Amino acid sequence: MRGKTVRTTVPDAKAPCPLDRVNRQFKADRPNQLWVSDFTYVSTWQGWVYVAFVIDVFARRIVGWRVSRSMQTEFVLDALEQALYERQPDQDGSLIHHSDRGVQYVSIRYSQRLTQAGIEPSVGSKGDSYDNALAETINGLYKVEVIHRRGPWKAKEAVELATLEWVAWFNHHRLLEPIGYVPPAEAEAHYYRQLSEQAMPV
Repeated sequence: MRGKTVRTTVPDAKAPCPLDRVNRQFKADRPNQLWVSDFTYVSTWQGWVYVAFVIDVFARRIVGWRVSRSMQTEFVLDALEQALYERQPDQDGSLIHHSDRGVQYVSIRYSQRLTQAGIEPSVGSKGDSYDNALAETINGLYKVEVIHRRGPWKAKEAVELATLEWVAWFNHHRLLEPIGYVPPAEAEAHYYRQLSEQAMPV
């Protein structure tokens, strides 16, 4: 039985939108080349809470997340800040950040933070789920593997703890078919190991 749905992508017609630099091609040759961001919602006994993720496309690794009772820009900014702190990407414009056209992601504050971090913004041009399909896929896995399986949820704090546990498991233990049936952390470690071996003198 389906419950009520919440509209999370609310476009702002007045906000200038960045170009779509991804065009539904969610592929990356290395870590910190393309991040995708999105958020979803969870029903609790105390009302709706919202969960935002920032995902590195190369190995599908979740690099930032946040749980909030509000859909305000501050909430998705917190997830971005966590990703920036964890990854320390080069500030040379070589990293693209892609999102949907939601008001939070095209807000002045979010756009300014991307600029400060030297990250190129990208926003889906069509305004449908296919334009941010990879992030939608991660949201779907999260809902199936955590929210629907372990609910009902009493409060935000319970969702937050479960999300923390799931993200750690997802990054280090979940086998993902698109990256060769290995966990995201292992795929990244393999990439850096190959780089190191290539750099070693023969």
